[in-house]
Amino acid sequence: MVAGEASGDLLAGLLLQGLRQRWPTLQVAGIGGPRMVEHGFQAWWPHDKLAVRGYVEVLRHYREISGIRDALTRRLLQDRPAAFIGVDAPDFNLGLERRLKSAGIKTIHFVCPSIWAWRGGRAKKMAASVDHVLCLFPFEPELLRRHGVAATFVGHPLADAIPLQPPRVASRAALGLGDREPVVAVLPGSRRSEIQYIAPRFLQAVARLHQQRPELRFVLPVASGLRDLLTPLVQQHAPKAPLQLLDGQSHTVLAACDVTLIASGTATLEAALFKQPMVIGYNMHPLSWQLMKRMRYQPWVGLPNILCREFVVPELLQDDCQPEALAAAVLAWLDNPAASARVATRFADLHQQLRQDTARCATDAIAKVLQG
Repeated sequence: MVAGEASGDLLAGLLLQGLRQRWPTLQVAGIGGPRMVEHGFQAWWPHDKLAVRGYVEVLRHYREISGIRDALTRRLLQDRPAAFIGVDAPDFNLGLERRLKSAGIKTIHFVCPSIWAWRGGRAKKMAASVDHVLCLFPFEPELLRRHGVAATFVGHPLADAIPLQPPRVASRAALGLGDREPVVAVLPGSRRSEIQYIAPRFLQAVARLHQQRPELRFVLPVASGLRDLLTPLVQQHAPKAPLQLLDGQSHTVLAACDVTLIASGTATLEAALFKQPMVIGYNMHPLSWQLMKRMRYQPWVGLPNILCREFVVPELLQDDCQPEALAAAVLAWLDNPAASARVATRFADLHQQLRQDTARCATDAIAKVLQG
């Protein structure tokens, strides 16, 4: 298995629970993180080696990432596993999967690349690379079948893992927050490049919010290995704000908050499953943004908006991702409880749709691939 970042590690860890139940003696190794290791995964390389987003950022790390993929390919072709499962990270995994499939090794891709949002040409590459795709969203299998790719909708494992009714009271108690305190969750991303480009803007927004509403409390769950980057940024941009830094615990934070300021990515879906209003922000290297913007097929970037097919939550991207605008959008949610209640109802419906017992569905699909 290969999972290339924190969100992939989370998804793979949930999948491994189902695999372990069906095959207790399963041996699984490759590239992964702590969630996978908890389920007996042997990490030959840590997942954060691949946690790079944006064309410019990837170019800076190309030699190291290419070397890892070549070494992994040689090892897998020599040891020949029963199957390879690539978890997201399509730019890394699809090329690897193509070589393995051509050598007769079964290849499964978990999480359909967002060909419905951008870079639709990857569908042809997938047909040559994977035997089966495990899809998180219900509209994806039919789209893939049009391109000759076998696929199964398995639901989203986060929808199984996150309770339908968020444990707000217990989560606030665990974080030492009062039940009536207004709380803003701040999630600036799980990659080092995201911390570089997004965190300063988010923290400046926190400083403005504190200045305008001194009663607000702020909680920021820090992804593994990023505290060294975040701590000086907090001291620089929001030194006086009542901002609590936590190691991980993002689900506890999302259950406890009233609104979240959040970077675009899988975390936005987690926030939706916790029924939270949110402000989605994102910023990256200008050249990477120009390249990606030209390949977009639809107006939405955040997963909650994509799945709902409308702007149910605001998106402030690139030049629009400014501290003043971010702070104003957060306050708009706090000042409109009725709007927050409406979006919570919308997200509850989405939660039910994605709740499919993903570990079992995915394991059933993998078993059929192995038998084929």
